Amino acid sequence: MNDQQLLRYSRHILLPEIGIEGQQKLLDAHALIIGAGGLGSPAALFLAASGVATITLCDGDTVDLTNLQRQILHRTSSIGMAKADSARAALAEINPEVHVVALNQRVDQTHLLELAAQADVVLDCSDNFATRYALNQVCVQLKKPLVSGAATRFDGQVAVFDLRHNDSPCYGCLYPEQADTEETRCAVMGVFAPLVGIIGSIQAAEALKLLLDAGTPLCGRLLVMDTLRMELRTITLNKDSACPICGIPKSAR
Repeated sequence: MNDQQLLRYSRHILLPEIGIEGQQKLLDAHALIIGAGGLGSPAALFLAASGVATITLCDGDTVDLTNLQRQILHRTSSIGMAKADSARAALAEINPEVHVVALNQRVDQTHLLELAAQADVVLDCSDNFATRYALNQVCVQLKKPLVSGAATRFDGQVAVFDLRHNDSPCYGCLYPEQADTEETRCAVMGVFAPLVGIIGSIQAAEALKLLLDAGTPLCGRLLVMDTLRMELRTITLNKDSACPICGIPKSAR
């Protein structure tokens, strides 16, 4: 770390749980973020500001006027731009040392597998179940820690699924793929602007803790937030032995 980095990250370095050694871990880390919208915006901003060396950011959408109410990575001047490119420009202003790989595409499962294999932590900031299920399968297969977030209306949730631990559930344990799952997109249901900032920031905090191996992550727990009442609760998640993604094979039960 050079003098400028010591100064930039000094408030992290002052924390005994991080210090110089922990900050160096961040400077060597690679995070994959799927989605550069409401959740991906604060998550990417905090990971970049914290010095995560490489951030791969995937989003196949373009910036629209309706996004600006909550997607704080983007500006009015960005309308019509690819979100991934708009995000890369914003992150460069926050921290030019961070290498941002901007992918202007909705990646399929094969490409997700390639991208996740290169990352140390994966953040699911997407807005549809198809992507969430595909990303979960990839992270289970590769045993990559997955930080999952969701937000709609006034309600949000965050969980960590880390199959490096045998007792960890996966996203499929919480929301089985064969179950009827109703899509709740912001374009239809609406969303309270600060909610996505809070949930995305919690995702960033959990990702940083995983990279630092500090504190207790939300593994096996679902953090649920109601911003209308400003209430938080934590639900314990158990691994489903019959889960087709991460469960125990019948022959081994």
